[in-house]
Amino acid sequence: MPWIFTINPGSTSTKTALFHDTTCVFESVVRHDHAALAALTTLQEQLPLRLTAIEQALDEAITQAQEQDWQPDPDLASYPPLTTPPTSPADIDAFVGRGGLLRPLTSGTYLINLDMLADLTTNRYGTHASNLGAPIAHSLATTHGNHSAKPAFIVDPVTVDELEPIARYTGLPQFKRLSRFHALNQKAIARRAATQLGRPYGELNLIIAHLGGGISIAAHRCGRVIDVNNALEEGPFSPERAGTLPTLQLLDLFESQQYTPTQIRALLVGRGGLFAYTGTTDARAIEDAAATDPEKRQLLDAMAYQIAKTIGAMAVPLKGQVDAIILTGGLARSPILTTAISESTQFLAPVLIIPGEDEMLAMAEGALRVLTGQEEPKKYEREA
Repeated sequence: MPWIFTINPGSTSTKTALFHDTTCVFESVVRHDHAALAALTTLQEQLPLRLTAIEQALDEAITQAQEQDWQPDPDLASYPPLTTPPTSPADIDAFVGRGGLLRPLTSGTYLINLDMLADLTTNRYGTHASNLGAPIAHSLATTHGNHSAKPAFIVDPVTVDELEPIARYTGLPQFKRLSRFHALNQKAIARRAATQLGRPYGELNLIIAHLGGGISIAAHRCGRVIDVNNALEEGPFSPERAGTLPTLQLLDLFESQQYTPTQIRALLVGRGGLFAYTGTTDARAIEDAAATDPEKRQLLDAMAYQIAKTIGAMAVPLKGQVDAIILTGGLARSPILTTAISESTQFLAPVLIIPGEDEMLAMAEGALRVLTGQEEPKKYEREA
């Protein structure tokens, strides 16, 4: 069984995890010095600073693996036989970085290559901390590969695009709908739900709602996401995003000059949604307050209502043939939201609740499918 190290960069921290097969042996959050990051001009200048800290986390993970008692759990009949723990980074079989902003791609596990690194290091398709995932994984794989580099991958980046052509239209030819969603978690949850349902993912029609800081709701038809809201600018409002807005009122706000374009952008993504109404993105605190505050309860009901409406809309691309609706992400732990959404949508299909977003496991699973021959790795090619 292979040993896999996963890396997920955030704005001021980097999550890392060491997996044996799909068993997480060690997980940590490497927090980077705010002042040191702020002193750097570009995202790519952060790479040496982050690498030093991540190398330390990798050494700590290996030490932890060596100290663990590798006796199988008798309560887990499917517990995999564990191989000898790694003694150094050279014993890691593969490194996986979070996929950043790349050109539109089909779903899958991609080998990190020079074309991919060129697009990420120049921020060709946008700037985001996740753009560092592939360069970090590539550096680790090259440094610790002895005489040849170890495999380094990304899995289902946010730019996975399997939309049907008809789903790309807007009301103006100058604009087209883009596929920007929580592809990594959506695809991983789809496979887990398929296991629960006892059928291959490629034979199922699913509607999956990822409920987190952003909300993406997708129609999965036989293994492909044929329609999904752009989680940055469309769909239900979320803890921090405004979602779809009345466009003429938005134009009026812009023309009023009460806000600069930068401030309006922040209202739409970062300071919209629950934050705009309450001053916090903490949905748990809002839910606690909703027990005695009717306005906060109605706010949560309104968010659930918008989520349910979008789920209903995603039944149309599937022509009403829906095998299951799945609620996932951190907000899928909210009884208020999940109850309201389920009550409004269960007439379409059974509702499954799979809370959380285990991105580290999803990355490890993607690499494992390639390492065990279940899938062929995909090759990234630059656009002209």
